[in-house]
Amino acid sequence: MSIAPLKKLSLVGPVDAQDAALTRLQDMGVMHILPLVPVEARVEKRVSREAEEAYKALRFLAVVPGPRRQVRSDPDFDVQSFVADVLALKDRLRAARDRRDALANRLQHMEPWGDFEFPPLESLAGQRLWFWQLPVKHRAALQSVDLPWQIVGQDARYLFVVVLSPDEPPSDLLPIPRVHLGAKPGRVLEADLETAEIEIETLLGERMALTRYLTLLRGKLSEAETLAERAFADSQTLRDPDLFAVQGWVPEARVLEVEEACAHLGLAVLIEAPGPEDTPPTLLEQPDEAGAGVDLATFYQPPHYRAWDPTRMLMLSFALFFAMIVADAGYGVVVGLLVLAFWRRSGVSPHMRAWRRMGLYLAAAAVAFGVIVGSYFGFAPARGPLERVAFLDLNDFDTMMTLSVLIGVLHICFANAMAFRAKTTRSRYANLGWIALLAGGMVLWIGGLEGSSREVGGALMGVGLVLVMAYASDRPVRQPKDWLWRGFDGLKGAAGLMGMFGDVLSYMRLFALGLASASLAITFNDLAADVIASGSGLAVLGGLLIFVIGHVLNFALAMMSGVVHGLRLNFIEFYKWGLPEEGIVFRAFARKEVQE
Repeated sequence: MSIAPLKKLSLVGPVDAQDAALTRLQDMGVMHILPLVPVEARVEKRVSREAEEAYKALRFLAVVPGPRRQVRSDPDFDVQSFVADVLALKDRLRAARDRRDALANRLQHMEPWGDFEFPPLESLAGQRLWFWQLPVKHRAALQSVDLPWQIVGQDARYLFVVVLSPDEPPSDLLPIPRVHLGAKPGRVLEADLETAEIEIETLLGERMALTRYLTLLRGKLSEAETLAERAFADSQTLRDPDLFAVQGWVPEARVLEVEEACAHLGLAVLIEAPGPEDTPPTLLEQPDEAGAGVDLATFYQPPHYRAWDPTRMLMLSFALFFAMIVADAGYGVVVGLLVLAFWRRSGVSPHMRAWRRMGLYLAAAAVAFGVIVGSYFGFAPARGPLERVAFLDLNDFDTMMTLSVLIGVLHICFANAMAFRAKTTRSRYANLGWIALLAGGMVLWIGGLEGSSREVGGALMGVGLVLVMAYASDRPVRQPKDWLWRGFDGLKGAAGLMGMFGDVLSYMRLFALGLASASLAITFNDLAADVIASGSGLAVLGGLLIFVIGHVLNFALAMMSGVVHGLRLNFIEFYKWGLPEEGIVFRAFARKEVQE
């Protein structure tokens, strides 16, 4: 299986058939919709294909502690109106809390001034009151104020100053900005605050009452997602008073099915093969058991439509890198036991079953490599069969570094080989050049700089460098100066030699992290043994705690390193050489699965 070949289908028909056509397409779930109308410039006006409002409502209710008894069945439950009611409640609650906070903040500012009311403006002969909370250290600044002023209060830090003026005083009248107290007296603000608190309590009660419909909302999310997907498709459809048109990519194997449906609906269909200027989405066709590999292949960046499918290679290399970083058979057994512990719970869908199968692959690889290096929770095997199969020693730096670099060379060579196979342009031969450079460098490193190894390695690197420089560019030659630009492209390609060298050395992290994991395990074992050796009962308990806690910590670090660095070597070093161009994920216009 590989990247599915696609065809571009354009469907045209009477506008009265638009609803039936989109419904049929959504039921079939085979088309990646292309926009036939300009994208809305304002982001807030764009139609989302996700049920964003339904998920906002779910999050708003799900965080409530102690939800009410759940309603399991209600034939009158309308997910759209319920979501609208919940989001309206959310807005009212947020507004009430904002009002409560503003009132509390205003009361805090008014507290030092006491509770007072502003006199009528006529009684002050047109003068107004302006307030400053002046630090004591700025008292001298009052002497330069020409307007009438009065200190009405004081504490250890501030002077509370009132200035009389018919108009707002200049902003630089005093060294600090004035205080805005508002027109309402403190007792009115306290009454308003009490009203806001009561309103918040009432809204929280309504929120708690709505939590009884959480189960129904979760079950109806698929319906909300289907409606959102349909609204998105409507926004991508071109229509005028008489006709409508919808366009999208369809897997080649399903084109006949779409044609038959369109014929039944009386629609015209135009089928086109992808052109050089087209960028079709990428649909990875793999059996269900390789679903985890598809997720890995699209996690960082989906491969380009005209590239190759890395699914199987990612599963294999990730399991290998994970095992080399964990480097302990005991930890591999723990991974396997954790997978088995959640086996039934993770079998609810083909997607989850694929990932639990991937978990078994990782566990098996970790156990196998742990047996090869002879590490069982940091302990070496005693004399016997296990000792005889432990033919690698993590402390043998030369061997382990050579193994890590060799794996890196093979990994990057495979990436270049697959890129050569997928490309159709002249630059594909540059990939052969990189393979020759990698192979020649490996021969020189392992065989040395004397004898036949020097001749073979040097010849491979020479041929590789020539191929890289000669075929680094796909620039067309239309005039003599284009040859000059091709020469510059060749020099630029040859400059990637240092990058290739660095990428190969990146694989040494497999040895370094594996050695670190094994060393930590041995250290915790030694610490526990030293404590237990003291002989007291508490010493035995302390030694066991050191052993358990130490290995739990080391296991967690090993899992983190195995996943992060195992994926990094695939997505950064491997993708750079084999899948440099990013693709677009194929998103079928389809109904969402009902959530159980």
